Amino acid sequence: MIMNKSASIIFLGLLIFIPMRTSADGFLKVSGTKIVNENNEEVILRGMGLGGWHVPEGYMFGMSSFANAAWEIRSKIVETVGPQNADTFYTAFRANFVTRKDIERLSQLGFNSVRMPMHYQFFVSQNAPDVWIESGFVVMDSLLRWCGDNKIYLILDLHAAPGGQSANNISDYNPALPSLWDLESNKILTIALWKKLATRYANQPWIGGYDILNEPAWNLGTGNVPLRSLYLSITSAIRQVDTNHIIFAEGNWYATDFGGLTPAWDKNLVYSFHKYWNTNDMGSINYLLALRSSENRPLWLGESGENSNTWFTDCISLMEQNKIGWSWWTLKKFDAIAGPFSVPVTAEYSTLLKYWQGQTAKPTVAAAMKGLMAMAEGLKLQNITYRSDVIDAMIRQPIDNTTKPFSDNIIPGKIFAVNYDLGRNLTAYKDADVQNNQNNGAAWNSGWSYRNDGVDIEKCSDGLTNGYNVGWTASGEYLNFTVNVQQSGNYNVAVRFAAPEVGGIIGVTMDNGIMTTANVTKTGGYQTWGTLNIGKFDLTSGIHQLRTTFFFGGFNFNFIDVAYVGPMSVGTELAVPKQYSLDQNFPNPFNPVTKISYGIPAASHMSLKVFDMLGKQIAVLKDQQQNPGNYTVDFDALTLPSGIYYYRLSAGNFTSTKKMTVLK
Repeated sequence: MIMNKSASIIFLGLLIFIPMRTSADGFLKVSGTKIVNENNEEVILRGMGLGGWHVPEGYMFGMSSFANAAWEIRSKIVETVGPQNADTFYTAFRANFVTRKDIERLSQLGFNSVRMPMHYQFFVSQNAPDVWIESGFVVMDSLLRWCGDNKIYLILDLHAAPGGQSANNISDYNPALPSLWDLESNKILTIALWKKLATRYANQPWIGGYDILNEPAWNLGTGNVPLRSLYLSITSAIRQVDTNHIIFAEGNWYATDFGGLTPAWDKNLVYSFHKYWNTNDMGSINYLLALRSSENRPLWLGESGENSNTWFTDCISLMEQNKIGWSWWTLKKFDAIAGPFSVPVTAEYSTLLKYWQGQTAKPTVAAAMKGLMAMAEGLKLQNITYRSDVIDAMIRQPIDNTTKPFSDNIIPGKIFAVNYDLGRNLTAYKDADVQNNQNNGAAWNSGWSYRNDGVDIEKCSDGLTNGYNVGWTASGEYLNFTVNVQQSGNYNVAVRFAAPEVGGIIGVTMDNGIMTTANVTKTGGYQTWGTLNIGKFDLTSGIHQLRTTFFFGGFNFNFIDVAYVGPMSVGTELAVPKQYSLDQNFPNPFNPVTKISYGIPAASHMSLKVFDMLGKQIAVLKDQQQNPGNYTVDFDALTLPSGIYYYRLSAGNFTSTKKMTVLK
């Protein structure tokens, strides 16, 4: 939330304290390396962070080029509309950012916890450390009630301590003022705040625990002695009034360095780490697993995200395999694909951003307030854009490698390219760059629109569009679509595309049958659109799988138009072949993917294998009983060097071998 720095921070008088429900399975507690409930059942926390509500960061709201910390953002707003109007905006902003409906939605989506990043100024002022701000606690009471009613654990996280625990916007640090580490009174106030919170919530079982300091990042010397000392003091203050709740302790340097934080100082202690932009393999967490083992305390990934869907799935899979709970960052941002909820940017708010960037003249107060209030209104759940692909990547894909439809994709009709299936890379789609790791610096997207997969999507200017097209197509990439054919018959397939040059080749396959390919012609630009007829297919009514493959990329893709022509024809792609056949692969030469097509006239056991020039078997593409029909199989030579290879079909008494060339 954009902060009001005075001690008169007031949320809304609409929130009334109501006793919390106490029907949780007891308090969460530590049992060896596990977090368990009162029944000693292991609990894997699967959570969402409520970042931006108390402690905004500029990037969340399109402000990063001119204001990053909460105090900087407020300064810009006050300069533009004045303090009274700013307070009016803040009231609406805070009321809309997180509501009961948001918590209900998170529960419906499969989350069992939320992490609440708190700013100390909602509860106490440095200028009056003995005066507690009741309105801040009332807000927390309401949040806790919403969580309890939806069987969600609430983890309190001190995101911005007095003075700031890091020299970054995430702690609302102001370099003109003493940090948490520079002023003893800041530490005393931090300890007092935690004791006050623990006193209030000691007997509330839906409080999952206390994350006592978010991402400290300060040169604290060998062994992080000041950090450990502060942690011990906070824990002692909490335990004076609350022996029920877990203490979550983060390492220095953004919750990655646990030097000096051993041995564990509390029997109900969990070590919390954060993970961003690195590889999702055992090597990235081995030091943490060693910490868990040596201290006999659980681990919790308290914060992660801000990457691609592929990275999300890989990271959560790694956590789940190692019995580590997690909390994602973050719930809401403006015009963003890498999160579950995206707030639309209105024209008025866009104009306000341009003023702050120095691109336009200062708006009137009325115009600026219109932009700000539109921003606050956009935060309501009913006005927000839900990113189903992000949630699917987090909740389903870590345990399910199948695909599911992203949209209805009705045939006859237009199948928009951006509505390919939900699922993992190499299953729902194939893209060359799918995640951002520090090790290779790869960006996973070029268009930053519509979806958060590796597939590059941009806004589309075609006369007929759903608003977006797939761009930056590369050779070997593909998209899979689950389609619903309403009527059996013969259908004509055409592709809507844009290409500045010739050279692209696109292929369309139905149900892994024979692929039809076409050469992409020159339209004159990436937003100059043309239509390319692919061919005709006989389709029966029902659910089918359609794939588009970019054998050679370099063009943009808007939609596939599948139009009914008439009754099913005879002797088309779906007809049973009269004899066994093995076709020449296409394309050939290829890099890295090619299609191998073959025909089976009768049910038989068949095998399709690949060999190098020395006769060594490289791959088994098929080895199974197969019904009559025409089939197409992908062969991916990504890991193979350039050279000549052979593929052999054996079925019944039929054997055929053909040559293919990998050219890199």
